[in-house]
Amino acid sequence: MIGLRQTTVKNRVEIGGIGVHSGAPAKLVIHPAEAGHGIVFQRTGLDGGRDRIVEASHKHVSATELCTVVGDASSGAISTIEHLMAALMGLGVDNAFIEIDGPEIPIMDGSAWPFVEAIQSVGVLNLSAKRRFLKILKPIRVEHERSWCELRPADEGFSLDVEIDFPIPAIGRQRRVFDLEAGVFVREVARARTFGLLKDVERLWKANLALGASLENTVALDEERVVNPEGLRYPDEFVRHKLLDAIGDLALAGSRMIGRFRSYRGGHRMNFMALQALFADRSAYAMVEAKAARPAATGVPAGELAPAMGIPVFAADRN
Repeated sequence: MIGLRQTTVKNRVEIGGIGVHSGAPAKLVIHPAEAGHGIVFQRTGLDGGRDRIVEASHKHVSATELCTVVGDASSGAISTIEHLMAALMGLGVDNAFIEIDGPEIPIMDGSAWPFVEAIQSVGVLNLSAKRRFLKILKPIRVEHERSWCELRPADEGFSLDVEIDFPIPAIGRQRRVFDLEAGVFVREVARARTFGLLKDVERLWKANLALGASLENTVALDEERVVNPEGLRYPDEFVRHKLLDAIGDLALAGSRMIGRFRSYRGGHRMNFMALQALFADRSAYAMVEAKAARPAATGVPAGELAPAMGIPVFAADRN
């Protein structure tokens, strides 16, 4: 059940590690934030001691090839934000101020789990302000070659239906349908790790990329089998990780959605294209606000959604 009030973390929490693409160390600190603040990054440690504020928004996405990047590289971008954003969205955290002293969110174990554990260690705090939802009003579809993504209306909640199709025996075709609820996210999706072929990782290394990738943070395959000695965390870990990435990317809408998401052979670029297409059509969505629960005698169901007043004007993406 999605709560009707906005939330933040109860206290600051610190996380450190290296970036999977840059190999650079980084420390991030998640701070509580007031209602209406949203998720905002502060990139610190730039040349000249400068800091840069970057809102976690589709408006600020600057790259989606190997991961999702927000901000301008020339003035302080932040890359590989999708796993952290998925953890925040999956746990229902609406507002947070996140300091990071490096160019890339730490990859940790390649999943959202370390971020989930960090957030759960301090807890999630309900704020007094009502939560606002982005309600999908009509179907939106984007396509690129054999890949496509859709956003469709729903009466309540948000569900994701993700299908992947790799010409690799160890992966093949997998599909997973998921309702975005905190308990289910933690249990079914949060621990799914990023993955890649050994030959692709070796090619990226030669191009000075994937410098932080290892068997400690990536499920590696050699066409026929998983190389990691511990094997998989879920039988269909690959599609679950694509679900995780989609949750993180779609969090850049800025609000929890009411609707349905469906993708086939999707990835960071397709997820971003779906958001672009949605916000390009003002008739495709509306902002709605959660009404407080009322006694049953009023005839108004608890948690009813009403139009808001004053609507405000990655694993490599190879699938």
